[in-house]
Amino acid sequence: MQQAGINTVLFQSRIRSTTAYPSAIEPWDAAFTGTPGKAPLYDPLAFAIEECHKRHMELHAWVVAFPICKVAVEKRLGKQALPRKHPELCRRCGDQWMMDPGVPATGDYLARICEEIVRRYDVDGIHLDYIRYPEESIPWNDRNTYRKYGQGMAVSAWRRENVTSVVRKINHVVKDIRPWVKISCSPIGKHADLPRQSSYGWNARDAVHQDAQKWLREGLMDMLFPMMYFDGRHFYPFAQDWQEQSAGRPVVPGLGIYFLSPREKNWPLGTVARQMQFTRLTGMGGQAFFRSRFFTDNVKGLYDFASTDFYTRPALIPPMTWADSISPAPPHVKMERNGYEFQLTWQPVSDNTPGVPVTYNVYRLAHDTDTLTFDQSTLLAQGLKETTFRYAPLLPRTRNSRHAVTAVDAYGNESPLTATSNVVSLPSAAQNIPTTKDGYLSLPADTPEAPFYLVTDLAGRAVMTIPATQKPNLSSLMPGHYELRTLGKRGVSHRIMYFRKE
Repeated sequence: MQQAGINTVLFQSRIRSTTAYPSAIEPWDAAFTGTPGKAPLYDPLAFAIEECHKRHMELHAWVVAFPICKVAVEKRLGKQALPRKHPELCRRCGDQWMMDPGVPATGDYLARICEEIVRRYDVDGIHLDYIRYPEESIPWNDRNTYRKYGQGMAVSAWRRENVTSVVRKINHVVKDIRPWVKISCSPIGKHADLPRQSSYGWNARDAVHQDAQKWLREGLMDMLFPMMYFDGRHFYPFAQDWQEQSAGRPVVPGLGIYFLSPREKNWPLGTVARQMQFTRLTGMGGQAFFRSRFFTDNVKGLYDFASTDFYTRPALIPPMTWADSISPAPPHVKMERNGYEFQLTWQPVSDNTPGVPVTYNVYRLAHDTDTLTFDQSTLLAQGLKETTFRYAPLLPRTRNSRHAVTAVDAYGNESPLTATSNVVSLPSAAQNIPTTKDGYLSLPADTPEAPFYLVTDLAGRAVMTIPATQKPNLSSLMPGHYELRTLGKRGVSHRIMYFRKE
């Protein structure tokens, strides 16, 4: 996904009152072992965070709010099941259970779940799913709750306030711990009827009492991912409405790419491509894809279109200027050159607010300009936590480029660009690049042991894999510059050398 330009992953961390991490509050979901309540041999949430951050992608913990589980799963969970531990929070709806938003303790309970995640994990966001009342097809009876807590309000207004109260409690808990963690939700894709377009009874505010645009205005949400799994007049007017009512915060429409499947609506790729173009041209906050499998499986060529035609340059996460608008000081950068490799180093930078994490972005600048301006097309790396960056330019014309590093705080505020100082070349002996004409290379005596050798081009793309039991035969390579690496178990790899094939 990172290679296709995706910069954020929503990882389902609370499923149906079950979790994808070792929780002290709720039992494990059955997705990992096949048995509800049984722990796997690893922590899926911790693993997902590590892998996303390794690729400089954000991870938001996806928390399903009010749905609990099927009655059959409740029986399998036994005393661990939420309806048995806290029956006062739960309502049975046919063959499933739901939390009752009208009971004040429901918000307290869900806030505890979000608090547990934010205290224990380095998540970039909390994403609330199904933070709404059930749709008409689900039998729902909250008359007793209304009698107890309604205080004379109209039922619809009371329900909207109940959901808002839950959002407010979660917001306060999360922001007290890590104020830079983004809070978002996925409301129904149509907020309400529009003056010139009806929602035909299916909208967020009136049908399921989910007033997400109000949450933006009140600062309870940092961003939204409305579920816009529609097309035509059901999509475009409502997408425009979300953008116009965004209160200056990112609204990222969730596109129903599962409809590309022949088993669903068999949409052509052009339907999704038009929606992507429209949301970009109207200045929306990006695009989200539900579900990821239809993206990574390249259904109807969507992955190819996104990676080669649409996301042609990296996209930085919009800063949360409503929470903090002061950028860190720019780092002081030094660059050294070792043959075809550049090494940039800089001193760590602290944020203006103590305790706020800082990462770094690296840019390549045109060698013949003194103008330092942001251009994401020249972004080489983003979200770096370390203070060293190495790379080998792919094209000869870029080997004389200047470089710049910026500091970015956890709110997304980026420092001004500061160019590197003059290049310091390492001793010439280090620049002697081995050359092969017949395709064979002599390996250094200190080459680490590994089952395979990996050959990559200077952009890091794998070109060839060779068993380590053989002497590397590179005769089939096209002329050019390459990197030879070891390749061990689980993909662990170490550089051996750069070389040139003539």
